[in-house]
Order: sequence, then C-alpha cells, then structure tokens
Amino acid sequence: MSATPALRLSVPSPVLTMLPGAHARWEETAGIEEVARIAQAADRLGYHHLTCSEHIGVPATEAVRRGARYFDPLATFGYLAARTERIMLATNVLVLGYHHPLEIAKRYGTLDVISGGRVILGLGVGTLKEEFDLLGASFPDRGARADDALRALRAALSQPIPAYQGDYYTFGGLVVDPCAVQERLPLWVGGRTLRSLRRAVALADGWCPFGVTPAQASEWIRREEIPSGFEIALGPEHLLDPGKEPDAVREELAALAAAGATIASARLVHHSLDHYLEQLEALAAINGQTHTVIAGKG
Repeated sequence: MSATPALRLSVPSPVLTMLPGAHARWEETAGIEEVARIAQAADRLGYHHLTCSEHIGVPATEAVRRGARYFDPLATFGYLAARTERIMLATNVLVLGYHHPLEIAKRYGTLDVISGGRVILGLGVGTLKEEFDLLGASFPDRGARADDALRALRAALSQPIPAYQGDYYTFGGLVVDPCAVQERLPLWVGGRTLRSLRRAVALADGWCPFGVTPAQASEWIRREEIPSGFEIALGPEHLLDPGKEPDAVREELAALAAAGATIASARLVHHSLDHYLEQLEALAAINGQTHTVIAGKG
C-alpha cells in the first residue's frame, strides 16, 4: 500500500509539551533552539504545519496525567516565524473560554502579519475545571460560549473594524490594527468527541482531534456531511518509525487517508534531536514530498 499523494504531513512539535510517558528523554533538557532546528527542517521538507498547545497553569495534581510543560504558543510561534518561511503555525489548541475573541483576533492577527499569513487557529472548549476557576472563566456553559466565540472570531479575524453581536460576545465601533492578513484565517476545532467534529463542521474550517483512533474518526466522519476543502488532521494508531519500518509507515499513512484525513500528524519514534531530524527526512521521502533547499537555511 502507498500513501495518498494528497495527504500532507504535520509536526506535533516535541519539547514544547511534555506529556507523561509520551516524550523522549532528550526533550527534557532541550529548548527553543532545538525546536527551531526541527521547524526549519520541516519547513525545508514541505511539512504543512507544526503545533503548539496551551495551558496557562496546570494543577500539580493534574500534571502527572496531563504533563506540566506547555510553552505559550504566541511567544513560541513569534520566534519560530522568524526562523521559517513557509510552514504553517497551528495552535493545537487554544482554549476558547480563557480568552475574549478580540484578544485572540488581535494577538494572533498580529502573528499572522509577522509570519506572512501562516497562522492556523486550532481551538477547543476545554476540560480542566481547575484552570477555568483559576482564570475566573465560566465552566458550566463553556460549550455554548465556545460556539459563540467561534462565530465572533470568524466575524473579527481579518477585519480592521470588526463587529459582532452574539449571546456571550458583542463588539463594534473599534479599530483592530493590525489584523490577520489571510482573507480567511483557518479555524480548526480540537477535541476527542463526535460533538467536536460536528462543532468543527458547523463553525470552522477543520478538525484536529486528539486521542481518537483512525477507526473511530472514520466512523464519525462517515456520519457527517463534510464540506469541500474541510481539513482533517489525524494521528496514526502507532508511532511511526520511517527509518526502520518504511512499509509499516506507508500502511499507517494509507489508513489515515482512508479514514478521511487530509493531514497526518507525524508522531515519530525518536531518541535524540539528530534522530528526530533523520525521521522527518525519511517520512517526507516515504510520503513523496518534494522540497527545495534554500541557501543558508535548514
């Protein structure tokens, strides 16, 4: 089986998030320079996007399960935007309830300007009540608030004088400058439920679930009427080892494409930074990607 050529690849950035039992030991002492080298390699190899997640403060009791390290995506992507040229920068995910939609529109609209139109806003409803409480954010109605925030974001992004009137958010008569340069900055919805897919189909441009197997995703996708151009970013069932098991990797990529993915998350076996870079190169070759080496880059 061979990978579908239309299937693009993304990088679930190492180092930036440390999930218990899911990171390699070298990541524990690595920092932003190592991430920049990965970003530059992925940029050169034609990967579609890289990710950065958000948690503002994880309770110590939850850190054992969710991990404690979460780089701030806005600061991180501001740095990586200056070190790359083409690769998209995807929040995966911002929690909508932690921010006013105009805060997101202004901050990430500015990032869109700085990066030359390379921002993807992956957005989620959120599940960590302690974090909501810490920030004084409402937890019980977070789903309805998230829906309203998505509508408000669509009305506000790329608009220098945005206006919106909804159930939770209302604004108008003010200037937001700079604003996003993409005519339609992509909004993706994260989550791990059928509800998250339905929210994405109704209010966004893509779905980027976590903890959902390709088989489960495929079942849910078949239930819905997926719009043309809608992006679906899925992770493989197993970690990919393109350097040692290229045939198995081809099968995993084909399974993701068959499930409905348009983008595959490159969840890789890796033991060091150099090994990670080698695996990125091997995976790109398996997927049939072409790339151009830019003098002085990568």
